[in-house]
Amino acid sequence: MKHSVLLLLEQSIPLQQEGRAVAATLDTSVSPSEIRPDAPQETAGAPVPVEGRPSGTALSPRRWLGLSAVLAATLLNLLDSTVVNVAAPAIRADLGGSYSALQWMAAGYTLALAVALLTGGRLGDMFGRKPVLLVGAAGFVVTSVACAFAWSPESLIAARVAQGLCAAVMIPQGFGLIRDLFGAKDIGKAFALFGPVIGLATILGPVVAGLLVDADLFGTGWRAIFLINIPVGAYALVVGARVLPAPARSQGQADRSGGLDVPGMLLGGLGMSMLVYPLVQGRELGWPVWSLALLAGSAPVLALFALHQLRRARRGRTPLVRLTVFASRSYSSGVLFVVVFFGLITGFSLAVGLFLQLGLGYTPLAASLAMSSWAIGAFAGSAFSGMTMNSLGRKILHLGLGMMLAGLAALYAVFETAGTGLGGWHLVAPLLLFGAGMGMIFVPLFDIIVAGIADHEVGSGSAALESIQQLGASLGIAILGTVFFGAIGAPVAGHFDPSAALDAAKRVAELTLVLTAVAFLVAFLLPRRARAH
Repeated sequence: MKHSVLLLLEQSIPLQQEGRAVAATLDTSVSPSEIRPDAPQETAGAPVPVEGRPSGTALSPRRWLGLSAVLAATLLNLLDSTVVNVAAPAIRADLGGSYSALQWMAAGYTLALAVALLTGGRLGDMFGRKPVLLVGAAGFVVTSVACAFAWSPESLIAARVAQGLCAAVMIPQGFGLIRDLFGAKDIGKAFALFGPVIGLATILGPVVAGLLVDADLFGTGWRAIFLINIPVGAYALVVGARVLPAPARSQGQADRSGGLDVPGMLLGGLGMSMLVYPLVQGRELGWPVWSLALLAGSAPVLALFALHQLRRARRGRTPLVRLTVFASRSYSSGVLFVVVFFGLITGFSLAVGLFLQLGLGYTPLAASLAMSSWAIGAFAGSAFSGMTMNSLGRKILHLGLGMMLAGLAALYAVFETAGTGLGGWHLVAPLLLFGAGMGMIFVPLFDIIVAGIADHEVGSGSAALESIQQLGASLGIAILGTVFFGAIGAPVAGHFDPSAALDAAKRVAELTLVLTAVAFLVAFLLPRRARAH
């Protein structure tokens, strides 16, 4: 299972409480965004006034079918953000390559998503959410085929980066389309269905991936985990083209006036890449001077990106990030929390999967089943926090982090007592506890972080948090993956020593525990209550 993250609902629409409680999914690669107060509205048919929508727009009579198309597009991202963690050892056994390539198969996707998410949301504003979602979905299917037919680790990583870019175009459009399909009055009903379906898919996704790899259908092996995107993507394209609401004719020019900040995206992407690349490759290459120079150079490049955003805003053009939100101490603290939290859960998830398969010889299916209690716990934790976030506020974060700390302590105790004889059932209780605590944090987190900023900054602040979330995931894969491979040592005759793998898993668990404690302390700097919708 991957760094499961809930679809945190948009800050700018009045959802019914029951819709907010379940509108969550267990995946780090998606977390809401693009429903902003200044976002353009789109029509869906003959004008029938609907509460929460502008006059002249209407509920589509085929809105539930439209929801299924958005759901299919979301599933594309969910599947491909989890399956590689399960299949990575099998991929390397087939394609060869270094062990850092295993990290890049996951980090390349999340890094590309981090770089392009803000631009993807802007494309929806400029050209309409429906056409942009369809273009992103088509690109995702094409790049999935490229992944399936990869002939080397390098070609697969390149295809994964392209997948991440397509996901960044596709994903930000979904929630705006749901709002346009259902309106404020019925959107809670849409999310009441959307949330559980996504949560169930996230729980079953890694298991399905393990089944596909082990089944070796038609000799495809691990390639089937990407080929499965073809029918899902085809459904999203065909149904989406027929039933999703088209952009309003009046949308265009006003929304395009701010232009597209390509230099900003390139600068941000360069700075993030300079930060992540040496963390992944440095250990394997012996930390050459150039890798440290790249790491140090990321700071001035990211500072140049910030300066570019300030200048763009002063000229009256639309920036990727409105940096005024960082003047709020609570928001800046929230950014740190997001990086640490999503980094630790993403990197820890990858390391546990690698430990089970590379160290203990689990099959992909066995590893998926052994880790399934993590996703089940996250689903239960998210439901609990959805019902209690208004009454508990920031306390829910500390409760969740406390449970994560307890789960990590229990897991470390399992490592100490069971040793290399560890079985899947040993992991059930610790991972269930860790997952439940993690799930408690997903639903209220963005609402709490943006509670301290002005109303007009909520849209930009929320969108920036999504991109930062993906950067945190990339850093987690880089750092915790490097710790794992640094401790496990070199394989002998193609196999790792189980005792060395156990020691590596312990080191990762220790670092994850420290990072969770850091997040616990940072949480005290966040607002006490979530933002009211």
